[in-house]
Amino acid sequence: MKYIRWAFTAIFISAFLFSNAQKTISEGTLVYDIDIQPLKKDAGASSLTGATETIYLKGGLSRRDMVSNLGNEKTIHDSKTGDAVILREYSGQKLMITLTKQNWTDRNKRNDGVEFTPSAETKEILGHPCNKATAQLKDGSTITVYYTKDFDVNNKEYNVLVKNLDGLPMQYELDTKKMKFIYTITKIDLNSLPVARFEFPKTGYRVMTYEENQAGKKDL
Repeated sequence: MKYIRWAFTAIFISAFLFSNAQKTISEGTLVYDIDIQPLKKDAGASSLTGATETIYLKGGLSRRDMVSNLGNEKTIHDSKTGDAVILREYSGQKLMITLTKQNWTDRNKRNDGVEFTPSAETKEILGHPCNKATAQLKDGSTITVYYTKDFDVNNKEYNVLVKNLDGLPMQYELDTKKMKFIYTITKIDLNSLPVARFEFPKTGYRVMTYEENQAGKKDL
């Protein structure tokens, strides 16, 4: 009888620990609403009202779609090869910027190696308990994140900014010189996704390399 009671106790404890273990997301969809607050009167944030970001994950593949009233921008990345493309559609113009593995590293070096410092502050987002953490970027700006330990993402390259975060970012704030962007998660969908969603387009876009795009910015 004692053995039976011990067995049931062990099963109960195992079930409890399993139900409370962190779930690693290797495939699924994350949707964030973006609240944009102007830091200057002429920042023009009203034109970006209602912006959203949808993140698709499948193994080492990731895709981030940002949609606003101005247009949309997609970033597709293959963490195994390091190749990526940025697809921009604004004012009827469609541009595809191609990136090599080194280009991807150069583009994200501003956010590389960010270390977060947790605090005692907590709140609940989308039914999940979240801890507050802050980090400072190399340019001196500060990032504030509320993250849950209920989930983590297998492919950390989908967002280098939160690569070292021990959990899933549920809300985070980014400051630019003119605006503050507040991303708040509204949906977590763990259903499978087709590989076709992560394929690089072959037609329909004016193609430009990362180096050409950077040179064009310097000429402005």
